[in-house]
Amino acid sequence: MTEEIEQVAQRYARYTALGAAVITGVWHLGYDLTVTVTGWHTFRWPMLAAAAWAVYSTIFVVGLLTLSRTSRGPARIRELAVAALAVEVAVIVACRPDGLLGISDWAFGSVGWLGVMLVWNRPRWRAELIAFLVANAAIMLTAMAVAGTMDRVSISKYLVVIAGGVTMQLGYTAGCHMLLARAEDAVLLSRRLAADDVWRESAQRIHADRLRRYAAIRDVAEDLLQQLADGADPGDPRVRADCTAGAMRLRRLITEREDVPDALVSALRERIDAAERRLVLVTAPPFGGNLPPLSDGVREDLLRAPLRVLDGARSRARVTVSAMSTMVSVAVVADNEDLQVDADPVREPSGVVVTYQRQGGEVWVNSMWQPDR
Repeated sequence: MTEEIEQVAQRYARYTALGAAVITGVWHLGYDLTVTVTGWHTFRWPMLAAAAWAVYSTIFVVGLLTLSRTSRGPARIRELAVAALAVEVAVIVACRPDGLLGISDWAFGSVGWLGVMLVWNRPRWRAELIAFLVANAAIMLTAMAVAGTMDRVSISKYLVVIAGGVTMQLGYTAGCHMLLARAEDAVLLSRRLAADDVWRESAQRIHADRLRRYAAIRDVAEDLLQQLADGADPGDPRVRADCTAGAMRLRRLITEREDVPDALVSALRERIDAAERRLVLVTAPPFGGNLPPLSDGVREDLLRAPLRVLDGARSRARVTVSAMSTMVSVAVVADNEDLQVDADPVREPSGVVVTYQRQGGEVWVNSMWQPDR
């Protein structure tokens, strides 16, 4: 569920960004190009207007490529913003004085959409977009003052274009960012709920593990006490062996703890329990904490050889787990005479190195994994 919500948020970010690019592209091709071609004779310098249209197109392509890759405006926003405002200046200069705010003066209302693309999804998009739109409006107002077109009709046209352009450009950007914010809130909420589910499942596993240990402790003590109550002779070697095995198992069950369940530790404990049921005396110091995250392949390679030695133990075994941030090892010593061992260390594909040693009837195996640095 969390992954699905994150994918929805990513689609929101991608398609709202592409929506801004589509609006800008359609506006530039459908309106800017049309009025440039149809009003060619109305320009004082038509080639300058055409060059401004080409520069606008270049800035648009740069912004489109960045948005399609990252759903965010280009990094070099200052240079591109200056170039976009220069397009407006060029179109103003290309127009005749009486053509300001006319149909052919397309840049005044159009470059604002470039600003929308450039600031998209940036940390300070509000301040940057407002500054760009203010600069756009100031350039046009300055041109009107220089050309002497500050009459009431021109001022009215100016205010209408400003109000319409800012409302569409700032409104679209603010609305889309509000949608993105809500989508991000949904992702955060989903992650919190997933973390709560993981914690709840972990607590249930811890509780179940405690109940298992308590039941095992009761069974071991009950079995030994029942033998003695039935008249078993404490001096009998078999009874003494059963008591020794039971005492070692009780000691391990009482001291072991698993506040954070780990798959490696759980697998070891299951096989230790199986060995003890075969009356193998297993010494296993408490382990289970400080284990780094392990992939399934690494965990399987760490356990394979030690578990083979433990499963073949005849009467006694010792299991140890060592863990640090840069190393994890699992070692088993057992009286296993049947296991064939390798004289040289065995290197598994996962990076686990397995070392064997045999002395008399005992076998020592150590599996060690060190993460790549």
